[in-house]
Amino acid sequence: MLCVGNPGRRLKLAQQMQTHFHVSVYVCMISLVPQVELILVKEQNGVQFTSTTLVAPAQTIPSGEEERETWGKKIDFLLSVIGFAVDLANVWRFPYLCYKNGGGAFLVPYLFFMVIAGMPLFYMELALGQYNREGAAGVWKICPIFKGVGFTVILISLYVGFYYNVIISWALFYLFSSFTRELPWVHCNNTWNSPNCSDWADNSSIGDIYKATPAQEYFERAVLHIQDSNGIGDLGRPRWQLTSCLAVVIILLYFSLWKGVKTSGKVVWITATMPYVVLTVLLLRGVTLPGAIDGIKAYLSVDFLRLCDAKVWIEAATQICFSLGVGFGVLIAFSSYNKFSNNCYRDAIITSSINSLTSFFSGFVVFSFLGYMSHKHNVALDKVARDGAGLVFVIYPEAIATLPGSSVWAVIFFIMLLTLGLDSAMGGMESVITGLIDEFKFLHKHRELFTLFIVVSTFLISLFCVTNGGMYVFTLLDHFAAGTSILFGVLIEAIGIAWFYGVDRFSDDIKEMIGHRPGRYWRLCWKFVSPCFLLFMVVISFATFNPPNYGSYMFPQWANLVGWCLAMSSMTMVPLYAIYKLCTLPGRFCDRLAYAITPETEHHLVDNGEVRQFTLHHWLVV
Repeated sequence: MLCVGNPGRRLKLAQQMQTHFHVSVYVCMISLVPQVELILVKEQNGVQFTSTTLVAPAQTIPSGEEERETWGKKIDFLLSVIGFAVDLANVWRFPYLCYKNGGGAFLVPYLFFMVIAGMPLFYMELALGQYNREGAAGVWKICPIFKGVGFTVILISLYVGFYYNVIISWALFYLFSSFTRELPWVHCNNTWNSPNCSDWADNSSIGDIYKATPAQEYFERAVLHIQDSNGIGDLGRPRWQLTSCLAVVIILLYFSLWKGVKTSGKVVWITATMPYVVLTVLLLRGVTLPGAIDGIKAYLSVDFLRLCDAKVWIEAATQICFSLGVGFGVLIAFSSYNKFSNNCYRDAIITSSINSLTSFFSGFVVFSFLGYMSHKHNVALDKVARDGAGLVFVIYPEAIATLPGSSVWAVIFFIMLLTLGLDSAMGGMESVITGLIDEFKFLHKHRELFTLFIVVSTFLISLFCVTNGGMYVFTLLDHFAAGTSILFGVLIEAIGIAWFYGVDRFSDDIKEMIGHRPGRYWRLCWKFVSPCFLLFMVVISFATFNPPNYGSYMFPQWANLVGWCLAMSSMTMVPLYAIYKLCTLPGRFCDRLAYAITPETEHHLVDNGEVRQFTLHHWLVV
C-alpha cells in the first residue's frame, strides 16, 4: 500500500512502479475525490491485468489525517483570522500613526507596503498551513533544516501571551469598575489620588509633567499601584484585584480552546463581531459631539511633505508587519484546519483587507472623541492625541466620563476592548498548542490537559505583570518579546519557502488546492520583494534600537540584558535546530545537507542523487 507524498504526486510514483508487476500497488488519493485502489497484476502466462476500484475514504486514509479536525463552517475560520489580526493595536496605534505622519498621506506608504509585503506574506502563511495541515513547526517537513523557525514563532507567541493577557485583565478591571453611578476616574478626591492630581479644566498646562489627570492617576495609582514600586527591581506581591481579573481571562481562554477549533470557532462569532458593533455605536455617538469634526479633519489632513521623511516609511512598514499578525504561527495553525481545496487566496485578500479597513475605520472613532476632548478643554489636539495604553485606558475613559450616561458608554467601550483582546489571545494560544501537538503526536490524545498546562503556565508568568511594579515587567516584555525577533522569524520563513523549497514548487502546491497557480506578481513578491523588505526591516530594527523606558524611568542594564536574552532565546532556535539536524542525519556532510533541505516525502530521490536544490534551475526559476 502506497500512501506517501501529496495527492498529485502519488499517481506519478505509482506509474514509476508499474515495472514491478509482481507486486500490488495501492494508491491512496487523499483529497476531495474518491480514493482509488489501483491493482496491477502480472500472471505467469505473461498477460498483464489492471483493475481499478473505488474505495471508501474511511478505509484507507492514514489515521493521522483522518483524526485531524476541520472548521465547522468556513465563516468560523474567517472570523477567527479576522479576530486575531484585528486587535488592540488597530485601535490604539494606527490612528495615531496616521495623524502623526501626514494624515491621509500616511496611507500611501501603508498601502504600498501592504501590497508588496503584507498581503503576499499573509497569503503565503495561509497556503503553507492549509497544504501541509500541520502547525508552525510541523509544516517544515518541506525543508527540515528550517524547522527551527517553527519553534521560533511558537516561542514568540508564548512570550506575547505572558503580557497580552494582562491588557485584557486591565480591560476587565475597568469593565467591573464601570458598573457605578459615577465613574471612579472623574474626580481627584479619591484615596489613591496624589497632590499632583488636577482636573482638565483646572490644568492650565496639560503637558506639565508635575500634573496628572484623574483618569491618569486612576490607571497608574488605582489599577497598577505603580507608586508602591521603585522600579523593576522592586515588584512586590501580585495585586489580588488584577490577579482575579487575570484568572477570569485565563478561564475564558481555556474553555474557548480546550476542544480545539470546534469550540474556538463558535466563540469568535461573538468576540470577532462585537468590536464592529461597538465601534459603529461609538462613532455614531462621537460625531455628534462638539469638536468631533475638527478631530476627524486632523486625522485625515493630508501633508504629502511628510513622505520625504524616512521615519514615516519605516513606521508604515513596521505597522504592516505587526498589524496583520504574520510570523506568530497563528495563520498557519488556523489554516491547517481548513479543507484541502479551500480557496486560501480569496481568504487572504478578504481578511487582510478587512484588517486594514478596520484600522482606518477605528481612526474616525478615536479622533471624533479626541476632537471632542480638545474642544471641551480648549487645548491643542496634539496635547490629547497619543497611542498605546495611554489612549484606551486614560484618554478615552476621560472622554467617556464627560458624556451623559457615562457608565453605559464605559461598559460598551470596555466590552469592545475585552473582545478585541480575547480573540487575539486565543489565536496566539492556538499557535502554541497546535504547533506543539502536531510536533509531539502523543499530545493529541491529551489536548485538554495540555491546553490547561499552557494556560496555567502563562497565568503564573503573567503574575509578575500584576504586581506593584508589574508595569515595568510588562514594558520590558512588550519591548523585547516580539520586536526584532518576529521580523527575523518571518524573514527566515520567507527564505525557506521561496528559495529552498522553491517558489515554483510552492506554486504547484497551491494549484493542487485551488486549481490554479499564483500569478507572477505573487511569485516575484515571495522570491525577491518580501525577503528584501523583511531584511531591510530587520536591519532597521537593530539600527534604530532604543532601550525601553516607562515615562521618566530608565531600565537598568541587567533588565535590558534579560530582555535581549528573551529576544535571542527565540531567534537562536533557527541556527540551533539547523546544527542539530545536520549532526543527526547519516552520511557525509553533502548527503546530510541534501536530506536537510529536501522535503521529507522526496528523500528517496536524494538516495538516487536527485537534489533539486543542487541545480541552478531551482534557484533561478520563479
